[in-house]
Amino acid sequence: MTAPLLQVPCCEPGRSWPMGAQLARLRERDGLNVCVFAPHAQAVVICLFSADGQTETARWRLPERAEDVWTGFVPGIVAGQLYGLRVDGPWQPQVGHRFNPARLLIDPWARALVGPLDELVVRSEPQSETTTQPEPTDNAAFVPKGRVIDVEAELQAGARITPGPATAWRDTLIYEAHVKSLTRLHPGVEPEHQGSYAAVSSPAMLAHYHRLGVTSLCLLPVHLHLDERHLIQKGLTNFWGYNTLSFFVPDPRLASRAGEGVDATVRAEFRQMVDTLHRHGIEVILDVVYNHTAESDDHGPTLSWRGLDNAAWYALDGNGHHLNPTGCGNTFDMGQPRVIQLIMDSLRWWVQAFGVDGFRFDLAVALGRAPELGRNFNPLATLFTTIAQDPVLARAKLIAEPWDVGPHGYRTGQFSARWHEWNDRFRDTVRAWWLGHNCTRGQFARRLAGSNDLFQSGGRPPAASINLITAHDGFTLADLTAYERKHNEANGEGTQDGHDHNFSANGGEEGQTTDPVILQRRARWQRALLATLFCAQGTPQLLAGDELGHSQHGNNNAYCQDNATTWLDWAQADEALTAFVSGLARLRRSHPALRHPCWFTGEPVDGAAYPDIDWRNASGTHPHGIEWDIPDGHLLACVITVGERAAPAQERVMLIFHANPELTSVSLPGGIWQLVMDSAQGWVTAEGEPARLFTGRIDVQPFTVLMLVRSLTSQALPAP
Repeated sequence: MTAPLLQVPCCEPGRSWPMGAQLARLRERDGLNVCVFAPHAQAVVICLFSADGQTETARWRLPERAEDVWTGFVPGIVAGQLYGLRVDGPWQPQVGHRFNPARLLIDPWARALVGPLDELVVRSEPQSETTTQPEPTDNAAFVPKGRVIDVEAELQAGARITPGPATAWRDTLIYEAHVKSLTRLHPGVEPEHQGSYAAVSSPAMLAHYHRLGVTSLCLLPVHLHLDERHLIQKGLTNFWGYNTLSFFVPDPRLASRAGEGVDATVRAEFRQMVDTLHRHGIEVILDVVYNHTAESDDHGPTLSWRGLDNAAWYALDGNGHHLNPTGCGNTFDMGQPRVIQLIMDSLRWWVQAFGVDGFRFDLAVALGRAPELGRNFNPLATLFTTIAQDPVLARAKLIAEPWDVGPHGYRTGQFSARWHEWNDRFRDTVRAWWLGHNCTRGQFARRLAGSNDLFQSGGRPPAASINLITAHDGFTLADLTAYERKHNEANGEGTQDGHDHNFSANGGEEGQTTDPVILQRRARWQRALLATLFCAQGTPQLLAGDELGHSQHGNNNAYCQDNATTWLDWAQADEALTAFVSGLARLRRSHPALRHPCWFTGEPVDGAAYPDIDWRNASGTHPHGIEWDIPDGHLLACVITVGERAAPAQERVMLIFHANPELTSVSLPGGIWQLVMDSAQGWVTAEGEPARLFTGRIDVQPFTVLMLVRSLTSQALPAP
């Protein structure tokens, strides 16, 4: 059934660019230019509202449609005007058309939104909708309204942000954090700022980043998002924010002045955060969710894209149902140029208006599912090639989560140049090595050396591998070493949520314990895992809180826990562990061998006396044949000899990874070696500390990483 056409006056013809509703000067008059992508629509109307958003003051039909974009110009409109959209067209869900002029819709390009978000999804989901009849209830009373802002003024404000430090990938240390979790309980942050953008760049947090050697702060989603119905019904929230409602608006709930009517203040606070971080040498990377929207599946709420033109915005099957490679109910049609334009405009907006330095793309495989390839993944899909040539994004760091849940969705190592990828094989292999699961020397060595099997053939450097032991999604480091199974009861899903295959261990008792033997083993595991992360080739990523010993009590999917489960407990922080992580970061900065820009060959480079990497057993022999492939004897050593960029090597670095429960003795190459790190003791050498020197052999404690250094600059070098 098709709804009747809206009887409203037409506004004047407008321009077909830029998209959305933006202030413009046309025909020597100032006003609002409106562009709406709705190719299957029969009519598009912009609705204007009073300053409180409760009274509709005018409706204007857009008079022209060109290239599937409806356009119009409303003279006399100034910044601050609130608005929404209504679209009329066929109601034919079986072919994907879900037009309903009773629904006020949010402009996808809105730069500011005004209105409450609590329970918006519940109030917006259809109550009496059928395959033949849309929901008749008008929703304007509770849908957030777009606010017209001066885009040029916002871009000028963004241009005043201190430029980012443009840290080279080989020198990058990523710190993944949630704005609120990171700062909500920090005693050094002013109470009114705790849990906010302002807190992220507070003096107390800056001191912590510098202590850890953090160069790049990766923030979980800050785009305005919604809570899903099932969470609202349980009294929970989508705390992580992976359910986007607006791709241009910083979430006001993460600002120190949350509430209605403060959107300009929120934008200013976000810019101040970025500017302060930049002035202290720290980049800002945003975790962005362009693979799906908050409108969910066929039974979800109509808030924006579904009502504008469901069949044009979303990927659908032959029966008009949403394809769902994201597991979240829908996904954008990545073969649609206007979808690409929306994402590109959003990315550029965060770079130009907010000074952001890079992006981590959630479920990035969904963004490369090309319709011309049967919606299979293409590393040169339209969005990726568009990003590659864009001058605004030329310096942005690009990180892919290289999988989704759709067919053939696992694509680690298959993205193209410039992309760096989360390396789950590093994560799982390193966990398996230290926590007693099947793992061979060969598997472990490959991950330590940068995962050349995944990245080298594509012409990318070792830094393309984003190495991680933990992330927001999964166990924290403390829980990884204290729980053999997940404990997600608080999520209210019968523990059916979260990963089951965690490569975790508990040391002999599940969860909290007072047993000193178990506690010692767990502590050694944690330090060995962290040492492996910082000593491996690639780009290390540290989960905020792991350096503090933060536990989520076995919850490995705490996305809906806005409480002490996820808030970092700074008062109970493990100071010794924090100091150890700080020392590891210092070692990584000081020794080029730990962040080599080239792939190891196992051969001398440029006439050097030693191979760039030399793999060794405890006896000093080289592993060969079956020794690489048997899942036992968890001991491996390597000696790295590389210089800083084009300079000759000044030192050799030896790393020993001993994952067995017994003390062992390891043969050292010829010469005098200085011990600089012992994970069993939680010790990293400090300036002015007496050198710990060894020759011949060294004893290695159970579950330990050792790092030793031999100088090559002395006048009389011992024989190798």
